Amino acid sequence: MTVIRPRLFAPGATTALGDLMSGRAWARLYRFRLLATDTAIILVATIGAVFLRFGLDDAETPSTGFRIEYAYLSLIIAATWMFTLTVYHTRDPRVVGMGVSEYRRVVSATATTFGLLAILFLVAKVDIARGYFVVALPAGMGGVLFSRWLWRHWLIRQRTFDHYLSRALVVGRFDDVDYVVRQIHQKSGAAYNVVGAALDTGRRKGAKKDAELQRHLAAPGREVPIVSDLAGAAAAAARLGADTVIVAGRALSGADFVKKLAWELEGTATELVLASPLTDVAGPRIHFRPVEGLPLIHVEIPQFEGGKHVLKRAFDFFASALALFVLSPLFVAIALAVKLDDNGPVIFTQERVGRNGERFTMFKFRSMVLDAEARLAELQAENEGQGPLFKLKHDPRVTRVGHFLRKFSLDELPQLVNVFLGDMSLVGPRPPLPSEVEGYENHVRRRLYIKPGLTGMWQVNGRSDLSWEESVRLDLYYVENWSLTGDLVIMWRTVKVMAHPVGAY
Repeated sequence: MTVIRPRLFAPGATTALGDLMSGRAWARLYRFRLLATDTAIILVATIGAVFLRFGLDDAETPSTGFRIEYAYLSLIIAATWMFTLTVYHTRDPRVVGMGVSEYRRVVSATATTFGLLAILFLVAKVDIARGYFVVALPAGMGGVLFSRWLWRHWLIRQRTFDHYLSRALVVGRFDDVDYVVRQIHQKSGAAYNVVGAALDTGRRKGAKKDAELQRHLAAPGREVPIVSDLAGAAAAAARLGADTVIVAGRALSGADFVKKLAWELEGTATELVLASPLTDVAGPRIHFRPVEGLPLIHVEIPQFEGGKHVLKRAFDFFASALALFVLSPLFVAIALAVKLDDNGPVIFTQERVGRNGERFTMFKFRSMVLDAEARLAELQAENEGQGPLFKLKHDPRVTRVGHFLRKFSLDELPQLVNVFLGDMSLVGPRPPLPSEVEGYENHVRRRLYIKPGLTGMWQVNGRSDLSWEESVRLDLYYVENWSLTGDLVIMWRTVKVMAHPVGAY
């Protein structure tokens, strides 16, 4: 990773950053584009539903087949729908481009619209064909979701070129600022362009303070200027035209720092964002409970039993059964290819560790030579893996067919049998070897609190390219924060990763 030396930013200096579109400007433009697209889709869905529902055979208007009262009704539904999408903040800059959060709001707004209208029409005794609702609802919602998906991918691509980003000033201790800057620059979907840093030097004096300002800020491929200490953060934000001030971790200049900073930012249209120290706690587990002016953050403790897990098992059972049936021709084709390659066994079995340390036999299509296990010892010196993992990018034991199977993760398809039998889940932590588990530290054993998965956070975030520490962090995050909706997202991302493999070897 390239480490860039920061430069001090002189007051009044100008940079190319000042020429970029501000976060507020791009947000207005992007909201207008979403509004125009949503309007067009909803009008087409509602008015088009009239033609699809009644066709050219309506007895009341035989010449055209079009009932004029439904045209007015379509406009009423479309207007209500657009209003509800606005009420649910589906075009809010803090939501757009975020994926699941944005789509969930669109679905909720649509369901609310049709639910309220259905009740209203029933109470008012408005005669309306149910078939019209049946056509308009899925057509409109599907169209809006698809358009949001297209816009989101367009937005993410633009952000890789530093377009459509909110300019951010990161404030806090050096280590906290450094971490936030790294994370923002490593995530392609991040909505921020860090234009400066304000470091906490409250406990440093003289030479130590100057030395701190000369330290490196690791920002891959770009220079992050250190613009001030905490006391001058608000003034620096105004000077840089920052759209957002991000407070990283804990500030050392006193408990009232955030409150005073908020006061100084009043009237500037600059947003204040707190980078929570609850790094590995997902949003749904965090609740705010104010008590007589004291804002308390309630963090739900993870539960590893109960209804959610029963639902997960039911989903695994039926989804794996369906997948085994649908993919059976592919299973036969792969089995023939493996058999014809070296006339060895098709299925490779290996003992793995599942939930609560229980061992089970995991199935895979064989991708290595027959004596692969015996040759492992001679390759240990070339191990490229970290921690207890053994990884070798160009492993000589992999067969010709095995290279192809591993690249597209096809060798793991027989694990659907393990999912069907209940040893594994469709989504979960990576299934470890017994030898790996023996070397686990105490906190790493939390990976065994739920069933291992056919895919998971590790699969969609780089696989073998991940460090051991990052792999553990992703698995532990999943163990404590999983949801069925999140599982569906990971499964969808897995399909995309299989089509464009990263870190598979």
